[in-house]
Amino acid sequence: MTRREAREQAFCLVFEQAVGGEAIQDILHDAAEARDFVPNSYAEAAAFGVEEHREEIDQVIQGNIRGWSFSRLSKVTLALLRLAVYEMLFDESIPASVSINEAVELAKTYGGKDDAPYINGVLASVAKAHCPNEPGHE
Repeated sequence: MTRREAREQAFCLVFEQAVGGEAIQDILHDAAEARDFVPNSYAEAAAFGVEEHREEIDQVIQGNIRGWSFSRLSKVTLALLRLAVYEMLFDESIPASVSINEAVELAKTYGGKDDAPYINGVLASVAKAHCPNEPGHE
């Protein structure tokens, strides 16, 4: 499984949590029983990471959305932002530019027509504020 496919699995888990409010562990258990779902180790770790750091991640998102309220974000947009911000803040092995690009690509597949540029703008703002050592974000 490619990292992109694993990230898509992680997005699906984070999205399901955003919709239903269940714990990731319960989502994984139910998915394994219902559809023989076996997550990639990265997908599982990322989903648990988003869950563990959700309060901090949501604060970062709230601080970087402009002209939009947090409660009005679609569940797709929220899940993509949470996953990307988690990677940017807590996974040093992934450059912020990769997290941004992958979130934008997933938004093109799962989101509405305006989601990809919106997500790109929010994540660029996050990168500028939180990833100053990354090339292009000094």
